[in-house]
Amino acid sequence: MNRQLSDRHLRLLRCMANQLQPTGQLLPDNPRQAVESVFAVQAQELPSALLSLRARSRDLTASGIEQVRQEGHSLVWTWSLRGTLHLLAAEDARWLLPLLAPGLIASHQARFRQLGWDEGNSRQGLKLLAAALQEYSVLTRLEVAALLQAKRLPYAGQATVHLLYRAALEGLLCIGELRGSKPTYVSFASWTGGLQPVPLDEALSRLALRYLAAYAPARPADLASWSGLKPAQAQRAWEMVGDRLSQVEYEGQVGWMLKSQSGRLDQSIPAEPTVRLLPRFDTFLLGYASRDFMVSPQNAKRINAGGGIIHPVLLVDGRASGTWNMQRKAEHLKISLYPFDKLPAAILPLIEREAGDLKRFLGLDEHAQLEIAW
Repeated sequence: MNRQLSDRHLRLLRCMANQLQPTGQLLPDNPRQAVESVFAVQAQELPSALLSLRARSRDLTASGIEQVRQEGHSLVWTWSLRGTLHLLAAEDARWLLPLLAPGLIASHQARFRQLGWDEGNSRQGLKLLAAALQEYSVLTRLEVAALLQAKRLPYAGQATVHLLYRAALEGLLCIGELRGSKPTYVSFASWTGGLQPVPLDEALSRLALRYLAAYAPARPADLASWSGLKPAQAQRAWEMVGDRLSQVEYEGQVGWMLKSQSGRLDQSIPAEPTVRLLPRFDTFLLGYASRDFMVSPQNAKRINAGGGIIHPVLLVDGRASGTWNMQRKAEHLKISLYPFDKLPAAILPLIEREAGDLKRFLGLDEHAQLEIAW
């Protein structure tokens, strides 16, 4: 008989997998390892991606992570899972992009055509980009748009960024250093060593195992939602690793986790709650086909009101207990909390501890003022 999981047990197991709940092991203190522990973090907004890593690491700082990305090239910032910007280990990007690119590019064909791109002029644009990167090494979006305009190729509105998107998926380029607050684009090969495709079934197996390591218990539909794979591909990936999985039951259905994670089923639940301040677009909030396990239907829209925006979440033992935001002015950091319900008094010192770590991560002086309002 499969192990039955309560809603709370499900949340705690998923938090353990996602480095948001103590497992008895130290959190990573290396940026690449922190990223690899959850495979990738959404980086639609780079500051939010860095805050996602803070919640899953120890002793790192925002400036330190960005220095490693820009100077060490062990991390790459590019379009990948779900066709959105992510930070991931360069070695993982090399095999992941060949797996995802065909499906993502095919699914965007209507939008490409709407912006004036067909297969013929797309190839012209990609060839132009490759030549420009070889000549100039680094390009901004405006510089790319000017090159396209000069060759009478689509450039207005979203046309330029969609060509950059396709070029990134095909492994031609990725985001390099920031110029001010704006990203630049560099050769993917110069940053990572280039694409390294593997056979399809091997790539599917790798992705399924890495997903489960960071999100189990889960189901194939969750993998599809998180990755951008088609449901049939996600099911195939699941079947490829079936001998390494064990079954559990939750929400009235069968789910799976890695056999290597089974020891967590009997791990004692800490008496002290675990509190995390998760940023906008945090990967835990995007890791499953449904968020019902972490937030009640009446509060779900306070996290995602539409338009693709996922708000910052106050997470208590894997449950969304409110939203929050922060304002930073010189040596003053203000964190405003918006709880869904009244918070127990025991939670407040834990929030203060999280806020203090947030202040440290952002590089504020120890004497800087920290204000928490709710």
